[in-house]
Amino acid sequence: MTLYRLDMAHEFTDLDAGPVPLWFQIAARLRKDVQAGKFAAGDRLPSESELNAMYGVSRTTARSALDRLEQEGLITRRPGKGSIVLPPHVDQQLKTFAGFADEMRSRGLRPSYDTRSIRRLPATADVAKNLKINRREPVLTVDRVLLADGYPMATSQSWISPRVLKDQAAPKTKDLNAKSLYAWIEAVSGVRIVGGDETVEAVNANEDIAGRLRVSVGAATLVAHRLSRSKNHTPVEYVVIHYRADRYRFSIGWRR
Repeated sequence: MTLYRLDMAHEFTDLDAGPVPLWFQIAARLRKDVQAGKFAAGDRLPSESELNAMYGVSRTTARSALDRLEQEGLITRRPGKGSIVLPPHVDQQLKTFAGFADEMRSRGLRPSYDTRSIRRLPATADVAKNLKINRREPVLTVDRVLLADGYPMATSQSWISPRVLKDQAAPKTKDLNAKSLYAWIEAVSGVRIVGGDETVEAVNANEDIAGRLRVSVGAATLVAHRLSRSKNHTPVEYVVIHYRADRYRFSIGWRR
């Protein structure tokens, strides 16, 4: 973890006394260092008191600078841990699809999973409709938090079609913490997901989602409802994913 040292303070003097607010200038310098790679995901930026010592500014000014970086999604502020640099934004193309692990690795990030529960639950009306099964039919349900470099990027709840899994035993938590859910499905059933449909909407995080994603209650999230299919168009998985809106962006190319 990279840290600013107070004996480096001489490098951070000479703020402009002109019309640009001091907090804005400090935020700009810290942002430049983050974008230049001087601080990687997981590194701690200087605290409010350290910024005070470096620049000779008030605590309010230092707090405003860090608040701006948090609003921009560059850092997360944790009690007792300070201002931690977040992984870069992920731009996901909607016209193509790759699993979470592949998406993260392609961006130089380390994917991991925190599996909260693996249960067989009666299918709700929405799940039954998407998977084309009977309502109340038992469905393997997997609840996980998806992480990149140890930071939560999304939380997902997946329902896997019993037509695909048949009598296959449920996976162990350690199995799904170690690899992609899609890789597990293909390994045990021989069924490979090749396409599907997805809708995305904006939703404010409730208390449960906020706790999982380490954001404030009411923070913006992007919620994807995805139905994945096999090569013969059989529904394989229906999943609802809450993405951190400060970490994820969806993009699509188009032509007139």
